[in-house]
Amino acid sequence: MKTLKNIFLVILTIGMLQSCIVSEKPNIDFFQNSKYDFKGAQFASINVPMVLAKSYIKKALREDGESEEMISLIRKASKIKLLTVTNGSQQMLNDYVQYLNNHHYEEWATIKHDGDHINIMVKQDGDVIKNMLLTVGSNANEMVFVDVKGNFTANDISKMINSVSTQ
Repeated sequence: MKTLKNIFLVILTIGMLQSCIVSEKPNIDFFQNSKYDFKGAQFASINVPMVLAKSYIKKALREDGESEEMISLIRKASKIKLLTVTNGSQQMLNDYVQYLNNHHYEEWATIKHDGDHINIMVKQDGDVIKNMLLTVGSNANEMVFVDVKGNFTANDISKMINSVSTQ
């Protein structure tokens, strides 16, 4: 029985760690479109397993001196995907924004912080924000896209925006 339990734990651990693997295939919907010509753009994507990541993210935020309100937002996130793009173009970024507009995302904020532009777009289901997409980049050639799924309120997003803009 103990051997069976150990085998189960090993399989479960491998399954959780498998999603930590960095891939060169895009993991965000628009960039998965095989018909779009990305003109030499290179991708690196990470699916962040929330079971493992939440404690690390909360610890890092506490070490950076973030408020408990910001740390509590992490509890509301259910899935995070990261995608980095190098050799991108302004046209690709414009097409991405158009794709989001066509799929009922709303732009909530554009923030300039430490030379980078941070764009926040959300998709709502009633009063609940189910999906938040952040685009971070200092230029169109190198960008980071963060796709956060969860159950957020408008107040949660406002707190996050205010914490970034006041720094």
